[in-house]
Amino acid sequence: MGERFVVVPVDGQVGVAGLGEHSDAVVSDPAPDPSGSGSSSSSGGGGGGGSTVEEKEAGEDSVFEPQDPNVVVPILEYNREPNKYGDGVPKENSPFINNTDNDKGNSYDGTNMALFEEEMDSNPMVSSLLNKLANYTNLTQGAQEHEEAEEDEGPKKKAVKSPQMGTFMGVYLPCLQNILGVILFLRLTWIVGTAGILESLAIVCLCCSCTMLTAISMSAIATNGVVPAGGSYYMISRSLGPEFGGAVGLCFYLGTTFAGSMYILGTIEILLTYIVPKAAIFVAEKKEDEADALLNNMRVYGTCCLALMAVVVFVGVKYVNKLALVFLACVILSILSIYAGVIKTIFEPPDFPVCMLGNRTLQNQNFDSCLKTEIIDNLTVTTKLWKLFCDGPEFNATCDEYFTKNNATNVQGIPGLTSGVISENMWSVYGPLGMLVEDQKLPSIGGSDPAQDIYLPYVVNDITTFFTLLVGIYFPSVTGIMAGSNRSGDLRDAQKSIPIGTILAIATTSFIYVTCVVLFGACIEGVLLRDKFGDSVKGNLVIGTLSWPSPWVIVIGSFFSCCGAGLQSLTGAPRLLQAIARDGIVPFLQVFGHGKANGEPTWALLLTAGICEIGILIASLDAVAPILSMFFLMCYLFVNLACAVQTLLRTPNWRPRFKYYHWALSFLGMSLCLALMFISSWYYAIVAMVIAGCIYKYIEYRGAEKEWGDGIRGLSLNAARYALIRLEEAPPHTKNWRPQLLVLLDLDSDQVVKHPRLLSLTTQLKAGKGLTIVGNVIEGTFLTKDAEAKTAEQNIKSSMSAERTKGFCHVVVSSNIRDGFSHLIQSAGLGGMKHNTVLMAWPGTWRQSNDPQSWKNFIEMVRETTAAHQALLVAKNVDSFPTNLDRLGEGTIDVWWVVHDGGLLMLLPFLLRQHKVWRKCKMRIFTVAQMDDNSIQMKKDLQMFLYHLRLDAEVEVVEMHDNDISAFTYEKTLVMEQRSQMLKQMQLSRTEREREAQLIHDRNTASHAAINDKAESGPDRVHMTWTKDKLFTERNRNRECNANVAVRDLFNMKPNQSNVRRMHTAVKLNEVVVNKSQGAHLVLLNMPGPPKNRGGDENYMEFLEVLLEGLNRVLLVRGGGREVITIYS
Repeated sequence: MGERFVVVPVDGQVGVAGLGEHSDAVVSDPAPDPSGSGSSSSSGGGGGGGSTVEEKEAGEDSVFEPQDPNVVVPILEYNREPNKYGDGVPKENSPFINNTDNDKGNSYDGTNMALFEEEMDSNPMVSSLLNKLANYTNLTQGAQEHEEAEEDEGPKKKAVKSPQMGTFMGVYLPCLQNILGVILFLRLTWIVGTAGILESLAIVCLCCSCTMLTAISMSAIATNGVVPAGGSYYMISRSLGPEFGGAVGLCFYLGTTFAGSMYILGTIEILLTYIVPKAAIFVAEKKEDEADALLNNMRVYGTCCLALMAVVVFVGVKYVNKLALVFLACVILSILSIYAGVIKTIFEPPDFPVCMLGNRTLQNQNFDSCLKTEIIDNLTVTTKLWKLFCDGPEFNATCDEYFTKNNATNVQGIPGLTSGVISENMWSVYGPLGMLVEDQKLPSIGGSDPAQDIYLPYVVNDITTFFTLLVGIYFPSVTGIMAGSNRSGDLRDAQKSIPIGTILAIATTSFIYVTCVVLFGACIEGVLLRDKFGDSVKGNLVIGTLSWPSPWVIVIGSFFSCCGAGLQSLTGAPRLLQAIARDGIVPFLQVFGHGKANGEPTWALLLTAGICEIGILIASLDAVAPILSMFFLMCYLFVNLACAVQTLLRTPNWRPRFKYYHWALSFLGMSLCLALMFISSWYYAIVAMVIAGCIYKYIEYRGAEKEWGDGIRGLSLNAARYALIRLEEAPPHTKNWRPQLLVLLDLDSDQVVKHPRLLSLTTQLKAGKGLTIVGNVIEGTFLTKDAEAKTAEQNIKSSMSAERTKGFCHVVVSSNIRDGFSHLIQSAGLGGMKHNTVLMAWPGTWRQSNDPQSWKNFIEMVRETTAAHQALLVAKNVDSFPTNLDRLGEGTIDVWWVVHDGGLLMLLPFLLRQHKVWRKCKMRIFTVAQMDDNSIQMKKDLQMFLYHLRLDAEVEVVEMHDNDISAFTYEKTLVMEQRSQMLKQMQLSRTEREREAQLIHDRNTASHAAINDKAESGPDRVHMTWTKDKLFTERNRNRECNANVAVRDLFNMKPNQSNVRRMHTAVKLNEVVVNKSQGAHLVLLNMPGPPKNRGGDENYMEFLEVLLEGLNRVLLVRGGGREVITIYS
C-alpha cells in the first residue's frame, strides 16, 4: 500500500485524507454513502510522514484543518447518489423495510467488498439489511384514529410512535373483556339449573378445552414471524391461502357481527327486564302473549340501540377505545361482587323468598305475600294470590283445582353455601316448551289441566331444553380469544405477548366459569336457577340476588359490559371486512375497502349494521347465540387446521417461537370444533359450511390470485409429489388413457399467439381434464432472450385464460427452432405426468416460404413424435375451427379410418362431443375396402366393434378399386418433382451467389493490403488482381452454361414410380373423402408417415396437400403405437 488513509468521525461527519498532503476539505454529505466502491482522487502521497499525522489525528476529535491552503489533500470521495448502490443502479426496495431518510446511504464501503460490487443492486450488504430490519416498526394496518387525523394538521407529519403495549394491557385484559360477558350474567345460572352441575361442568370443560387448544395453535402461528394487525384473518389467510383465508375471514366477520347483535339483545333484555320494565312499548294483556310482547320490544329497542351505537362508532371510535377499560372494570367488579356474595351466604344468606304452590314455582310480581288468605284486623281475607287463581275475592268463588288442593309456601331462594343444596342441583332437569318449573322434594296433590296452566302465574320453560342446545347457547361465552392477536400491531413484542396473554386469559376465565358453575349450584335453589328471567324473585336478575352488596351492582355492571362489548363488535367487524376487501381476494367486496379520509370503514360499517339488524329481528338471545357459535367454531377449526398442516408439512419457514404445540393437539382441537358445531346445531353447522364453501369456490374461480406461501400450497406440492411417484411406478392402463397434450404454438414477431383457435380446440378436447402443456420456442440464447421469453409466456397465458385452457405454459429459448421443439417433445412434463400427444397447426404457408427449414422442421417433428411413441394431431385450417362460444348445429364429425393405429381416431370424436360446441354433431366412421375385401362383412364387423366400444356412430365402408393410374396423377407427380428440382437449383444458385460475394470481399481485402505494402516499399513491382468487370463476365458465362443444362434436364425428367403410386393414393383417397365428407363439421383422417429416405421430404408435403385438398376443417391423426381404447370394462 503506497498510500494510507485516516477516517475521522466528527458529529456524524466523516473526513478522509491522504497523508503527506493536505488542503481545505469540505465534507458536504453528513452521512456518506457506505455502499459504493470509493476511490482516491489522487494516487500520490508518501507513507513516510503519514504515520505521525495519523497518530495525531487519531488522538484528536476534530476535523483536520490544513495550515497551507495551496497544498492539495487527496480526499477519498464518494461520488454516488443516495439510494443507489456502487454501480449506480437504483436499489430495489424491499417490501418489509421502511426506507427512511437515514437509510439512503449505500450498502458497502471501500474496496474490501469490490468483488461483490456488481451484485449490490440485487443483494444488499448484510449490515445494511440488519440495520433496516432493526428500524422496522410493526405499524397497525387499517384506519387511523380520529385523534391522529385531528393532530396531523399542517405540513409536518406526526412522528410514528412505536407500539408500547405489554402482555397485560395489550392481550390479557382485552381477552378477559371479550370472553366474559352477556352469557355469564344472563344465562349461566339457568344453564346450571337446567343441565345440573355435572353436565354444566361438562359443557364448560368442552368449550374451554376447545378454546385452549385453539389458543395453543394460534400461539404457534402468531409466533411464526411478524403478525401485522389483522389478527386471525391474517394468520389463517397467510397459512391456508386466499380461498380458505377469505372464507374463514368472512365467517369470522359474520360471527363478530352476530356477536354484536347478541350483545345488543343482552343490553335490551337487561334494560327492559331488570332496570326499567315499565319502558316496554308492547305490553301483554294476557299471560300467553308475554313472550311475543318481549320479542317485539327487543326488536324496537334493539334497532334503536344499534342505530345509536353505529352513530357512536362512526363519529368517535377513539371514545369507544378509551371506554374499553371502563367497561372492563364493570365486568371485573361484577365478578368480584359475585364471589363476595357467595362468601356472605356462609354467614348471612340474602333474603329472596320464592313462593311455591304445591311444588310449582309462582311468578310473584303481582302479589306481596305468599298466602292464600291473611288476617287483617282480626278478619280473614283473601290475598292477591287468591284473585289470580279464583274468579273473585270471595271465599265461595270458583278456584283452580290445584290451587284449592295445595298449600302456598315460601322457599328460600338462596339458602347459602353450607345449606347442602348442591346435592339437589347435581342432575339435569330438561323439559319441553311450557313445562312448569317444579321442586320435586315438595308435596304436590292432584293435577290440573295443562291447557289452563298457561293462563296462570306459574314459572315455565320458555323454550324446549336439551343438552346440545345449552352447548350452543353457552359457547359464545368462551369466544373472544382472538382479541389479543387482533391488537398485534399495538404490542411491544407480539411474539411473546400473544401466547402468554391469551393462554392466561383462557385459564383465568375457565377458572371463573368452573367456580361459578359449582358455586351457583351450591348456593341457589334449583327452582330459582331454572327461572331464566327471575320472575319468582320479583323480576330480579338471578345472579344479582347472589351478589353483594346489592343486586344493582351486577345489573348495572352487566348492562355496561354488554354495551361495551356491542360497541367493540361494531368497531372490530367493519375493520375486519375492510381488511378482507383491501386484500382484493373477494371482488364483490371491493367497495367496502373504502372509507372516510382518515381510513374509517364507512361502507363496511353500514353493511355490518345491516347484518346486525338481522340478528336483532330474530330478537331471541337463545336463537342468536348458536348462529355466532357456528361462525366462531368454523374460524377456530381452521386455525387448528392451519397449525396442523404447517407442522406436518415441516415447511422450512415454520419455526414458531412458541414451542408447546403439537400437530395432535391441533387435530384434537379441530375435531372438537367440528363436534361442537354439530352438537350445538347440526342444521346451522351445515348452513355455515355451505356459506364457507360457496365463498371458497367463489374466490377460487373469481378472486384475485395471491401467493402468500400458504400451507395448502405446500400440501398440494406434497400430494403432487406423492401422486407423481405413484404414477411413475407403471404406465397408465388403456382404460385410463386420455390425451395428455403438448400444444406447440407459433408466435409472431410481437410474441402474440398466431393461432388462438388451437387453444380453443385444446379446451374442447380436454374439458379441463388431464394434462395440457402449451409450448413455444424462441430462437437465440437464454441470456439475450430472457425478457422476450417472459413476454411470450405472459401472452400465451393470457390467450390460455381467454380460451379457458387449463394447463401449463413452457417457453424454451434454443439456438435453433428445430432443437427447441425437439427438447420440448422429449422433456416437457415431469415423471408420470408427461404428455402422450402432440397437437400442432399445419404449416399452411410452407409453399410460399423462401426458407425450406419451416417444412423440414415440421417433418422432423412428425418423425420425433413417432420415435417417442407419442400420438400426433395436426389441425389444418385451424383458424376456421369453432371458438368455445360457438355452438355447431346438426352436422357430422367424419372419421376416415384407413389404418388402425391404436383407436385414437375413435376416441377423439367421443371426447369432442362431450363439449358444448360439438354436442349436437353425430359421428360417422368411414373405412376403406380393397378389391379383395368383403365390404358387407367389414361393415357388420365394424358395427359390432363400435357396439362393444359403447360408441354411437354411423358406419360406411368405401370401396376403392385398383384403377389404372390416370394421366392426371402422372402429370401431377411430374410437376411436383420438376418443382422440387427447380427449388433445389434455386437454392444452389443462391448459395453460389453468397459464396462469390464472399470471394470478392476476400480478394478486395487482400489487394488493398498488398497495395499498402508496396506503397511503403516503393513502386518497384506491379500486383495483378481480378477486376470487377472481369469477374462478372466470367460468372455470367458459367451460370448461363449451367442454367441451360438444368432446364434441359427438367424437361427430359421422368417421374419416380414410387412417387407416382403415392400420388395416386393421395388423389383417389382425396376424391372419396371430398365426395363423402365435404359438408362435415370436422374430418379426422389417418396421417401417413414421412418417408424413411429424407430426400423425399418435400414430396411428402405435396402428398399431404393433395390428400387434404378441398376440405375445410381437418384433423390429421397419427397414433403413438399403443392401444388407447378398449372394449373391456
